[in-house]
Order: sequence, then C-alpha cells, then structure tokens
Amino acid sequence: MRPLLLGVLGCSLVLSIQAMYSSSDDVVELTPSNFNREVIQSDSLWLVEFYAPWCGHCQNLAPEWKKAATALKGIVKVGAVDADQHKSLGGQYSVRGFPTIKIFGANKNKPEEYQGGRSSQAIVDGAMNALRSLVKDRLSGKSGSSGYNKQSGGGGGGSKKDVVELTDDNFDKMVLESNDVWMVEFFAPWCGHCKNLEPEWTAAATAVKEQTKGKVRLGAVDATVHQVVSSRYGIRGFPTIKIFRKGEEPEDYQGGRTRGDIIEKALDMFSENAPPPELLEVNELFLITKTLTIHGAQMELEASLGIGGFGYPAMAAINTRKMKFALLRGSFSETGIHEFLRELSVGRGSTATLGGGTMPKIYSVEPWDGKDGQLPVEEDYDLSDVDLDDDFDKDEL
Repeated sequence: MRPLLLGVLGCSLVLSIQAMYSSSDDVVELTPSNFNREVIQSDSLWLVEFYAPWCGHCQNLAPEWKKAATALKGIVKVGAVDADQHKSLGGQYSVRGFPTIKIFGANKNKPEEYQGGRSSQAIVDGAMNALRSLVKDRLSGKSGSSGYNKQSGGGGGGSKKDVVELTDDNFDKMVLESNDVWMVEFFAPWCGHCKNLEPEWTAAATAVKEQTKGKVRLGAVDATVHQVVSSRYGIRGFPTIKIFRKGEEPEDYQGGRTRGDIIEKALDMFSENAPPPELLEVNELFLITKTLTIHGAQMELEASLGIGGFGYPAMAAINTRKMKFALLRGSFSETGIHEFLRELSVGRGSTATLGGGTMPKIYSVEPWDGKDGQLPVEEDYDLSDVDLDDDFDKDEL
C-alpha cells in the first residue's frame, strides 16, 4: 500500500465548478447511459476527452476542444466525459489523470491514447491522421466493427470466460460460500432482452474482474435448464439480476442495463466492501487555525496543495513517494472522511501533482486545544506618576 500523509489544514479549497460543455457546443456530452449507443455502436471515429471540472488543464483545454469539435463536425465525432462524476466510465478506460484523450477507431473496445498537442490545430491534425488510418484499414479489408456482433449479441469487448457459468450443481459453492460479491443474471436463451444484455454483461464482466481484482464477479444461470436454483430465488421473468453477498439475503439489481451502469454498481459494491486502507507511514497530523494561518505557519504546504484563504478545516492525503495529493471534497465528517479514504484505497480518487514536485517543509506548531481563539488582553498602565502638560486636565483622561 502506498504511504499516505494525512493533513488537516486550516483552510479549504473553494471550487467554482460549472459545466465545461453545453448543448450549444459541438462537443457531445457522454455519460454511462449514452456512451455505448453513441460511441461503441457507432461506425464513426470518435475523439473523447475524459475530464474533471476542477482540473485547471481541463479548463484550459475546453476552448480548444470546442474549436476542434466545430472544425471536425460531420467528419469526426468529438465527445467529453465528466470522469469525476461518471467514475465508472473513467475506470473502464483506465483514466488516471485529467485531461485524458482517447481515440475510438476501428476497434471501439480498444481505444488508442491521444499523445498529440492540446491546441485545436494539433487536435484536428491528430483526428485526421487517425481517420486516414481507419480508412486505409477498411480499404485493406480489416474489420471496422465495434468489436461485437450486434445481431447475435455476442462479444461486446469482454471475454465470455469472464462471465462464470453457474448451474444447480456449482451455485452454492461458487456463490454462497464465496467471500466475493456476486452479480448473477438469470436468463433464458430465447429471451430477446437477454440477448440484448449479453454483450453488456460480457463487457462489464471483464472490466469488473480487472478493476476489482476478482472481488466482484459476474455470473449467469440458464434458468430454463437449472430450475432448482432459479426456483429457489423465485425467478419469474428474464433477465433477472440478483446481488449476492456472503451471509446476506440476495437483493434485486434495479440499475440500468448498459455496461457502464453495471460496472458503476460493481465498483460501488467493491468500494463498500474494501478493507480500510492500511497506512504504512503516517506522518504528523496538524491543524492550522485562522490565527496560525495569518502568521503563515504552513504557507509553503498550503501553496503546494493549492489551497488557502478561508473555510476551516480541509483534509489532504499525500503520496510522498509519487508527490501526488488528493483533497477531501465531500463533507468533513466521519462518513465523508471514511469514503474519501476508501476511494483512494481502490484507486478511484482524483489526484494532482504536488506543487513544485517536492514535499514542502512542515513546521511544528502548538496543537489546537479545541477552543475558540482569544484576542490578546491589553495591559493596564498606571499613569498616576506621569507629569502631564498644563493644557490637559487629568480628570478628562
């Protein structure tokens, strides 16, 4: 586990977050609910930016991205994903920093990383180069499909072996006796909705297996064959998806049926069941009150983290090896801090590089006693033995 430095700082980061893109732009806003339809099932070439609204580099890129989208309109599709809000999509495509730009070309399920410049001209040039490569592949007879057969419902960017085939014989041992969390689909081969779900379930199974290290698993039961287990759980319609946790009653999955929806639910369950992060190296915990901030007790640290001003307190987790940090942006409560650390422990937290690339000096200060600050008391001075000018009357003082 990476070493973390936790600091409770006497100020908070005030963010003015607005939508980066709007319906008036030529940039298509992508979410888990429309990503599969717009991008994966599309024959078009797509450039997709994964961003976070609070990211300065993303804010700088936005006007250039919009210009490029307008220039490429009708030629190459340009989209954007708020990966801070839609973490499942960012996780699905291994987004680790912002902004990340990926090119979805011939094989939509294996996008390429865009490595070019961030000006509108460089983005357009990169898109046209990718488009020429796509056309060349098609002329040579290479497949330009999105990676699965839409008619049969097979494929979908994942491996069918990642969907565990469950039966009357192996269900109890595989699922009920397992310490892993299971999402199980009960299906019928003749069911049209089941056929539509198959590529989404398959793709989600592969992504979830990789991102949870096998701690959340996806399985499938042919309910027309394995009627014992299907009857046990009262399966009446298809497909039915149930969630199994060891020692608990199964619950019905009520979420969406796209791979993004399924992955998001799986990652949420993984985060809930993940053990608390082990802190191998915890350095000094410190609190900066307003008085200490005024006197500049930890100004170097505040500057490195890009915080300061007002709003007490704030929390930062720092990886001293990689010089990366994350800020608590949720509620400053036991629950908020707990969720903040869990997100970091499973690699889902948003991080940034420490300002200056080095760890600033941390100054020792007196610990806060939990009481409100007090103004210094003015000393009383005895002026009885002071000679005053004749122009002043002592009684008027």
